Amino acid sequence: MVGGEAAAAVEELVSGVRQATDFAEQFRSYSESEKQWKARMEFILRHLPDYRDPPDGGGRLDQLLSLSMVWANHLFLGCSYNKDLLDKVMEMADGIEVEDVPQFTTRSELMKKHQS
Repeated sequence: MVGGEAAAAVEELVSGVRQATDFAEQFRSYSESEKQWKARMEFILRHLPDYRDPPDGGGRLDQLLSLSMVWANHLFLGCSYNKDLLDKVMEMADGIEVEDVPQFTTRSELMKKHQS
């Protein structure tokens, strides 16, 4: 009987993951590559339980989606944001593995190089 209960628990877990993934899929931007979406979806799914909208509204999900875009734009496009905001999203993304992340040089770094 224990084996049957374990199998049922695994099936329930897989079903929950599938539902969460299907839910998150609606937030994919048409311009996101598969690699970018996979990383951003992991960010969203990791924090979704903490950002569910309360019954009275409140926009917590919108906040999570915005934070996920800030993180993805910084990581993949080199966009810069306020230090506190970047610190927050980088902390939230801690442990998300992304291969072949582009390397960007800021204007300040270029100017320092040029002046040397």
